[in-house]
Amino acid sequence: MGPGARLALLALLALGGDPAAATGREDTFSALTSVARALAPERRLLGTLRRYLRGEEARLRDLTRFYDKVLSLHEDLKIPVVNPLLAFTLIKRLQSDWRNVVHSLEATENIRALKDGYEKVEQDLPAFEDLEGAARALMRLQDVYMLNVKGLARGVFQRVTGSSITDLYSPRQLFSLTADDCFQVGKVAYDTGDYYHAIPWLEEAVSLFRRAYGEWKTEDEASLEDALDYLAFACFQVGNVSCALSLSREFLVYSPDNKRMARNVLKYERLLAENGHQMAAETAIQRPNVPHLQTRDTYEGLCQTLGSQPTHYQIPSLYCSYETNSSPYLLLQPARKEVVHLRPLIALYHDFVSDEEAQKIRELAEPWLQRSVVASGEKQLQVEYRISKSAWLKDTVDPMLVTLDHRIAALTGLDIQPPYAEYLQVVNYGIGGHYEPHFDHATSPSSPLYRMKSGNRVATFMIYLSSVEAGGATAFIYGNFSVPVVKNAALFWWNLHRSGEGDGDTLHAGCPVLVGDKWVANKWIHEYGQEFRRPCSTNPED
Repeated sequence: MGPGARLALLALLALGGDPAAATGREDTFSALTSVARALAPERRLLGTLRRYLRGEEARLRDLTRFYDKVLSLHEDLKIPVVNPLLAFTLIKRLQSDWRNVVHSLEATENIRALKDGYEKVEQDLPAFEDLEGAARALMRLQDVYMLNVKGLARGVFQRVTGSSITDLYSPRQLFSLTADDCFQVGKVAYDTGDYYHAIPWLEEAVSLFRRAYGEWKTEDEASLEDALDYLAFACFQVGNVSCALSLSREFLVYSPDNKRMARNVLKYERLLAENGHQMAAETAIQRPNVPHLQTRDTYEGLCQTLGSQPTHYQIPSLYCSYETNSSPYLLLQPARKEVVHLRPLIALYHDFVSDEEAQKIRELAEPWLQRSVVASGEKQLQVEYRISKSAWLKDTVDPMLVTLDHRIAALTGLDIQPPYAEYLQVVNYGIGGHYEPHFDHATSPSSPLYRMKSGNRVATFMIYLSSVEAGGATAFIYGNFSVPVVKNAALFWWNLHRSGEGDGDTLHAGCPVLVGDKWVANKWIHEYGQEFRRPCSTNPED
């Protein structure tokens, strides 16, 4: 296979398409830049609603004028209806004026304009799948960072372990969730049979609905009765019949004619009578297991450190240095190298790119972002354990990318020209965006990586293109440490031993982004072309 064919096969690792296709409404939740774009149609909707309100205000002012006019006639008892003029206007009002008021088209025209404005932007709005994805993101953050649902509903990010409460992030401005917000999160979990997550969110929804009972909000989809209904059945599903009965009885207080709920109450009463205290005991609900994630506890424990592990960095053998790698390219401006781990060897290069370069890379990639995929055999799939969007940039897109490649090559001493390295992959993480523990190198002979005919991924060079306010650390599972997001810095590590075997200690993960907009750029370098730059060895430890 010639170099040209190899270059063509690089495209198999990317998602093809044009920018217009890449910026559609699909998967809004999977990249923060897509979420930010959703602000534009909402601004247009606000303009439409403002015009509707002005029209309605004018209509209501006119109705008020009519009301005051007629009321004043009824309040002035001295004016006799024997006056033919008053008698005529009374009959006219009752025969004509009131009909015109009641059947006025002005209200219909106003609401029609509001609906037309909505329909014009509807295709640009997030889909229902985005609402589900955003809800699952909140549950993911709840799990990984052990966040308290009541705290999240109040807008605070607190980890609760037993009686201990730790503030993970203190927002400058609190933004609380409504009862309907909490209900929607709980319903997403409920609809998939995930009662572990459904119950605390529905409980919070019930609590908030109770406080505001009797208030009506146009935008709400659910009510207290809905929340009680879902929560009661969720409790029943996990074996807590006593709770289900109590909630069902409360439901009937607000909706006494509901026959289905009345039958449920009888059913729950019968079960409790037959089984006594067994059915009344509260059942411990187990968190749903994730079959593909066998290292969940370690992974989540590392994420919870938020990259802050002071004792790890006190290891004497770790060091910092100015690195030139004997390259003339770096003599005048050596890289600031920090060795953050020895086995596997992982180095963090501070200020590897400038703010301007990071911004430029993000701008070049943004129009091409599409949902990230993972290799599964010979296929590439969208999966729940990787939530982000990515784009692939050739170095021909902009001269700055050529300069970046020269800098990476000088620092690593490796040949990073295609087909010996992949194009630059730029990734933007979504709401609670993450990538659960994985290897960068191929672990299956059928992996699409081998279609490049340049061997496996021997090394990873990952550049942080942004900062985040909390979360998003890179966790190395078997190394038992995590690296926080350091804007403009780059992480480098070897994926393969010199023998060509994969290094199992490089299992790593992108922790969920708690708060912030995380961007990274990956340069994956392959085995072929590095024979004299990183010679082979039969020692399995090399």
